[in-house]
Amino acid sequence: MKKWIWKGHVVVLLVLMLCLNLPGCGGNRKTVLTIGVYSGSYWNTPNGNCYQILDDAIALFEESHPGVKVEYASGIPAGDYSEWLAEQIMKGTEPDLYFVLPEDFDLLVSSGALAQLDERIAEDPDFDTSLYYESCLRSGQFEGSQYALPHESVPTIMFVNKTLLEANGIEMPDNDWTWEDFYNICDQITDVDQHQYGVYGYSWLDAMYSNGASLFSEDGRSCYLAEENVLQAIQFTKQLGELGGGYNVSARDFDVGRVAFQPLLYSEYRAYQPYPWRVKKYSAFQWDCVSMPAGPSGSNISELHTMMLGISSRTRHGDLAWEFCKLLSINEDVQRKLYTSSHGISPLRAVAEDPELLQQIHHDIPEGSGFSPEMIHRIMDNAVVVPRFDAYDQAMIMAESAIQEAASNQLGQSKMLIAQSDINIFLNKS
Repeated sequence: MKKWIWKGHVVVLLVLMLCLNLPGCGGNRKTVLTIGVYSGSYWNTPNGNCYQILDDAIALFEESHPGVKVEYASGIPAGDYSEWLAEQIMKGTEPDLYFVLPEDFDLLVSSGALAQLDERIAEDPDFDTSLYYESCLRSGQFEGSQYALPHESVPTIMFVNKTLLEANGIEMPDNDWTWEDFYNICDQITDVDQHQYGVYGYSWLDAMYSNGASLFSEDGRSCYLAEENVLQAIQFTKQLGELGGGYNVSARDFDVGRVAFQPLLYSEYRAYQPYPWRVKKYSAFQWDCVSMPAGPSGSNISELHTMMLGISSRTRHGDLAWEFCKLLSINEDVQRKLYTSSHGISPLRAVAEDPELLQQIHHDIPEGSGFSPEMIHRIMDNAVVVPRFDAYDQAMIMAESAIQEAASNQLGQSKMLIAQSDINIFLNKS
């Protein structure tokens, strides 16, 4: 008799345990999906309500997924986020889904922290990659596989001091301008005695991208430092630097209105053109933005920086994480809210080029300036995505060192060929 009573208790216990793990059972028990997110703006621009878009998306997701609760740790500054995430991964307590900073992407993939998304993308009938700008989607790829989805992107554009140009009788350049136009304006503007200069912060990489060149192959096995288009870019930036007669132009010079041009992120334009923020920065002069000048073998393009979303390779809620990742990345309603309240550009073509949204975004920009749908399309459709591979950082250090050494001497292709050969040997040993 006692034996049957004991067996009965076991059966009841097993039923209770099973029930607690079934949807709808276990009282208020819910599946918890965790999200890794930072506070403030990664782009270093003012962002008063950084969690609102995420909170709205969470409410929408929880409504359509009964029994699921989405949680995140708040108050992690953008500058501390990489360290926080690394600590969580080391402890095995990383979120199911997390924002991936551009500079962290390579390490997260190579360390195995991010789940590969190729199979999910291929098998999901509701996921259409053609909705994205190709460059944005490519930002989340590593050696041909997709590891993250784009959330928002920021290209590099050229800030122009309109006041300084007008004072020197020079018209604002258009978006089809070239290196020659750029150099001629810098030459006319530069007056060392008057502490007036052409450009600050324009690098040989900026020139290289706009001259149709790449420094490395997509697979990270080849360096093109000695290619003609790259050498042209290096030589062009050297000539620009010589206009100042050896003076080291600073960011301060630009901020107070002494410099005509400076490459900056589109997020700066979005943040500081509208009132009231424009009176708190760059208020000493009238300014606007154009695309980067085109080299003789290239076009008006620049590098793209993309904030991404990745899924932990160790998550126990992979399907839910994928669904929420899609909601933040490819849902038009979520992206429309993000586009109008943040300082980036949506990775979705239909959202980024929506005339009504652009009109709303540029409502407070003086003189009606702002990027048209055609200009957004042009910038985003041709933006440069730097190849992702493990040895990139060290290879870049080697390339920079070779260029700095050549800058103090005669820039010759033979020296660049030697440096290129050394870098190729390093890349193929890595």
